Amino acid sequence: MKVLPVLRTLIRENASTFVSMLLLVVVPVVVSSTLAVVLYNYQDLLAGLTWVEMLVYFAVISVTMALALTPTTFVALISGFYLGWNGFAGIVVSYGIAALGGYALAQLIDHGKMMSFLNRFEKARILMQELRHESWVLIILTRISPVLPFALMNFVLSLLQIEKKKFFIASIVGMLPRTLFFFWVGTQARDVVSVLQDPDSGTGGKLLMIALVIISIGGLYVLFDRALKRALRKAAEKNS
Repeated sequence: MKVLPVLRTLIRENASTFVSMLLLVVVPVVVSSTLAVVLYNYQDLLAGLTWVEMLVYFAVISVTMALALTPTTFVALISGFYLGWNGFAGIVVSYGIAALGGYALAQLIDHGKMMSFLNRFEKARILMQELRHESWVLIILTRISPVLPFALMNFVLSLLQIEKKKFFIASIVGMLPRTLFFFWVGTQARDVVSVLQDPDSGTGGKLLMIALVIISIGGLYVLFDRALKRALRKAAEKNS
């Protein structure tokens, strides 16, 4: 099987999917930079929210994160600063709702085209099945990393057509360590400008972020390696 013709067909038949994935990386950076300027000019904008206003805030950020308008780290930092620990549970649930929203959006954009393309190739189809069987661990490992874009991972994971309840719970569990950390950093900030420009996480915080990245990358490597070996073995057995 020639690689280049396959890649051309993949890109041609899934152009809208790839463009959407690119936007999911670029848009959050642009929007969060704009919001940072707004909060710089109106630093009391989110101060002293009532419980009703807080619920509205959670609803809004659930939508903005699902639509890839605001990065999860940005949300955790400003929420920690403005809401304090009273708002932590709401942020955690908002992440789960945003994950489901991103999942639904990805399915709406892709319409199953990517999986239909991959299913043409037996080894790829079996590999996708193996990854789906490991979906709980796969989701947690992608969520743990602070460097893997939340919205992009929603899109990528949705291609495996994982059961939504599992997707919701595993997303929350995987996001919890870094959410807790960045939320805490937000609560310790002196002002919103400093927390957005240079969140002081200290040496311990930097080591924690490095550890989470290593766990994520190492775990994903092991998971994909095992899934690939099983897929190749099953494909060979089927063809023997």
